[in-house]
Amino acid sequence: MSSLLNVSIEGHIAQVTNNNPPANTWTLDSLKELKNIITELNSNKAVYALVLTGQGEKFFSAGADLNVFASGDKGVAFDMASVFGEAFETLRDFNGVTIAAINGYAMGGGLEVALACDIRICEDQAQMALPEAKVGLLPCAGGTQNLSWLVGEGWAKRMILCGERVDSKTALKIGLVEEVVAKGGSLEAAMKLAQQTSQQSPTSITACKQLIQAGRAASINSALPLERELFVSLFNSKDQKEGVNAFLEKRAPVWLNE
Repeated sequence: MSSLLNVSIEGHIAQVTNNNPPANTWTLDSLKELKNIITELNSNKAVYALVLTGQGEKFFSAGADLNVFASGDKGVAFDMASVFGEAFETLRDFNGVTIAAINGYAMGGGLEVALACDIRICEDQAQMALPEAKVGLLPCAGGTQNLSWLVGEGWAKRMILCGERVDSKTALKIGLVEEVVAKGGSLEAAMKLAQQTSQQSPTSITACKQLIQAGRAASINSALPLERELFVSLFNSKDQKEGVNAFLEKRAPVWLNE
């Protein structure tokens, strides 16, 4: 594993920590590594949830190091945009639940990686922004789309077009984050929420997540038949039989993720 990303697994939860001080910026190598890590975790049937956070107390992630783009080289821009997109889209499509524990500043690509997660928990002192247009760039790792979907077009335009930075209180009000906790508490809160997934069937989680996100690409009418199709497909799984019978037998289910 890359020294810029620390990975640990506790029970059914994988924790990935961006460890690139001082601002936990993303690099070409760490983005490729993130994609590889998630791909490996997807093949681990014991992992139901992934918690992503940043090392230290100040930065969740400041995004990309702008020195990379100082030359104006289009080739460099293409390579970075490609790996950003591939990494964060792989994160978005992770089979299980993904939770961003935002422990400080989340700027640019640092906010985009949080937007690629299913749920965001931030600390009181956290601040979030997509300030790319201030330096002649734009969010290229899903920011324009994921932010708009999450908070609506108006607030997305305030943040992207007007360069507005939001604090934790505003982030909660507009739906950018789902929970705000005290300083130093985001990881604990994220791990606690992730622990709840151990009570859920992992095969059901994967199917439900696919359906929830399907509405982004198609109409509700096209997603409804898929909902019924995936419901029936769960009956091919061992977890479906285990879940129903465990309930009827008044015992805790033992999930196999199969």
